[in-house]
Amino acid sequence: MISHPTAGELIDSVIRFIEERAAPNLKDRDAFHARVAVNALAAVRREIEAGATAEADQIARLGALLETDGDWESLNTLLCERIRDGAISPTDQALLAHLHASIIDQVRIDQPGYAGLKTLEAR
Repeated sequence: MISHPTAGELIDSVIRFIEERAAPNLKDRDAFHARVAVNALAAVRREIEAGATAEADQIARLGALLETDGDWESLNTLLCERIRDGAISPTDQALLAHLHASIIDQVRIDQPGYAGLKTLEAR
């Protein structure tokens, strides 16, 4: 059993400290940098929460598309090689579906408030 704060709890604590204690006392450029820090910490929290699942999903899609196994880096490299040498067309529907799903996963982590995310998800 974990008796210490989790990574997510620690990140939330730092975010709360910045937002409630530090940022209200800052002006102009320093206030902006505090907001950037909060956004960065929130992105790290989302990466911790969703990154492994998103990567596993990408690996599964790449494995099916390429008909082979491997880690994300080797499969992505192989995908690039196959597109470059013409073995996979840039208009291949399976490729486009993989890229679309990968973009959605990344935007959910990086910019979940992005106005176009719901449009992407609906396609």
